[in-house]
Amino acid sequence: MIRTILASFAIAGSLFASDRTPYNIPLWEQGKVPLASGTDPIDTPFITVFLPPENKRNGTSLIVAPGGGNIMMMYGTEGMEIAERFNDWGSAAFVLTYRLSPRYRDDARVLDGNRAVQLVRARAKEWNLDPGKIGFAGFSAGSTLCRSGVAAAKAADAAATDTLDRVHSRPDFLVLVYGPGRAAPGEQLKNFPPTFLLCAAADRGNANGSAQLFMDLNRAGAVAEIHVYQKGRHGFGAAYGSPEFSPWMAALRHFLEQGGFLPRGR
Repeated sequence: MIRTILASFAIAGSLFASDRTPYNIPLWEQGKVPLASGTDPIDTPFITVFLPPENKRNGTSLIVAPGGGNIMMMYGTEGMEIAERFNDWGSAAFVLTYRLSPRYRDDARVLDGNRAVQLVRARAKEWNLDPGKIGFAGFSAGSTLCRSGVAAAKAADAAATDTLDRVHSRPDFLVLVYGPGRAAPGEQLKNFPPTFLLCAAADRGNANGSAQLFMDLNRAGAVAEIHVYQKGRHGFGAAYGSPEFSPWMAALRHFLEQGGFLPRGR
């Protein structure tokens, strides 16, 4: 249902560029989606654009990949509510609709994640964004996509015919929520983007994986911060009003202020 609601915003170009109504932008032109097995809506990845008021924009942006086990997407608490909070902070947000199983595998999803970063970076000037302050947040399966996307990030190709390939696809910071997985053997973590990790202790597999990833990042000299809540579950999302998790987005804002991605005290 929420996918249908988001799809109803789909338009070509930037008709609502001066309006704050969310709208969709496909990641590729029709017929040019790599690894596509059809042309149905499920074969067409896109981002939904959420912009803050023009007089409040600070140049920071976030791509959000909701979770859902790669078979569905939790657009509400792991998508739109996150985007709206970033808009409240003066930052733009882009909810990513990536391709799902069983029709698609991780190789297609990684392409979708990288392409989303390139699209936002290539159009940063249009939205008054800083191309060096583009983050990527992933929840559960979206968190795994985020990790994989960093490993497969594409360098800029100034001679590319596709204008999006002229910019790189590496995010400038990461938000990995309950499920990024442990570091792979031999994975180079020293220059990993600044990373905020979040989980609940009772979600043991994901919590222990997040804790291990934090230790590996910290040992490698990367910038990382982790929050493990003592109670709760998998899938808490934005957690507005939650007695266990409601402080987490304020903690994220503090992390981003400390890293220079958000202005302090606004």
